[in-house]
Amino acid sequence: MENGKKFCTGGGCTAKLGPDILKRVLSRLPGQKKDPSLLVGFDTSDDAAVYRISEDTAIVQTLDFFPPMVEDPHVFGQVAAANALSDIWAMGGKPVTALNIVCFPQEEDLNILGEILAGGLEKVQEAGASLCGGHSIADSGVKYGLSVTGLINPEKVLKNTGAVPGDHLILTKPLGTGIVCTADRVNAADPESMKEVIRSMTTLNRYAAEVFSRYPLHACTDVTGFGLLGHLDEMLGGRLSAEIRADAIPYFEKVPAYADDFYLTANGQRNRNHMNGKVIFNGQKFWQEELLFDPQTSGGLLAAVPEEAAGPCLSEIGMLGLPAADIGIITPKKETAVCVI
Repeated sequence: MENGKKFCTGGGCTAKLGPDILKRVLSRLPGQKKDPSLLVGFDTSDDAAVYRISEDTAIVQTLDFFPPMVEDPHVFGQVAAANALSDIWAMGGKPVTALNIVCFPQEEDLNILGEILAGGLEKVQEAGASLCGGHSIADSGVKYGLSVTGLINPEKVLKNTGAVPGDHLILTKPLGTGIVCTADRVNAADPESMKEVIRSMTTLNRYAAEVFSRYPLHACTDVTGFGLLGHLDEMLGGRLSAEIRADAIPYFEKVPAYADDFYLTANGQRNRNHMNGKVIFNGQKFWQEELLFDPQTSGGLLAAVPEEAAGPCLSEIGMLGLPAADIGIITPKKETAVCVI
């Protein structure tokens, strides 16, 4: 196989369609009759759908799957499952059931598929949910993920659009998974660098979300294929702006070197194009810019937290050993959506 990689030929959330493409397609769909029980649909590009089933209970629904971004099938299953489960926590919900989504070549070694499914099951169990089956099709390439259902109190739904000026932005994982995995795909990443990224991608966002649940968050999302800036832009919703402190952004150690050597993803460049005219940089280095556009696989949560709660919240997450950081603030709407300082 290319560059000696037999399993991983580029995948994870770098395989997502670009935000501009999705926007064009979704804008052409016919309107739907409004169901008052549908609390969150796809109109705000939120992380999952939320549907009220009783006065105090709503279901949260999401699905996510992609091709491998790592060579180890078991680790791939863990990463894909952690990534899919994350959407439930980003909405403030608790995952309860999951279904496998599998695409696999029939001529391939079925032991590989078994390892993928075992890795996924581990993370579903760690999340406190139950794996209930799934669906598989024969395909020319490997793809895996989950459809996940969660539960939430309708009054406690965390949308991605509730931020207000003055909120602090807390990011719970380092950035750079796309850059490091790209370097690894062409055998340019050192093993320790990939171990660092794999530890992050296989860490469930459950633990940070449990801390967030104890604080008055105004908005939350997870950072995946559209990069930090793309998902922040969705949070701003055209009605707010944000200031991001470049030196506060957590990142994987080798990202500057790999980015400067142009181990970049095509989706990262689509993310850059999408944010054209929406972001101002102020003398940051090339790698610092690319870091903010880099598509993340199983990335961290990005939360808009009131100023008085930001410090205690960040301290509590830090006590879990998670490399969270206060990376900026929400501001009233300005001419440009995001200013990187």
